[in-house]
Amino acid sequence: MTENEKINYIEFPAHDIESTKSFFTSVFNWQFVDYGPEYSSFSNQGIDGGFFKSNLSASTQNGSALVIFYSQNLESTQLKIEHAGGVISKVIFSFPGGRRFHFLEPSNNEFAVWSDTVA
Repeated sequence: MTENEKINYIEFPAHDIESTKSFFTSVFNWQFVDYGPEYSSFSNQGIDGGFFKSNLSASTQNGSALVIFYSQNLESTQLKIEHAGGVISKVIFSFPGGRRFHFLEPSNNEFAVWSDTVA
């Protein structure tokens, strides 16, 4: 249900939409709907969104918001990301309340994964 004045959708740049789609399908089992060669959307992943063709990328170093996934098994999710071609940009570290790591997907957008479980 679309709620009034709530965050509803998020978009990311992607210089290689096909590789980005393949990555998110492999790691997180996402499904996509293409709207031409320069846009692909996803839904039912906590928030709906899409990837648009662009040479830019989103990273916290450039001031971008950081989208963070939750995992019950941080190490298992990290392995899936690495096997799908993701690059770990910040290794697992602890913080009050849990642990997390950051990664880059094939279009170099930065994401993170956190867990409240201890290894």
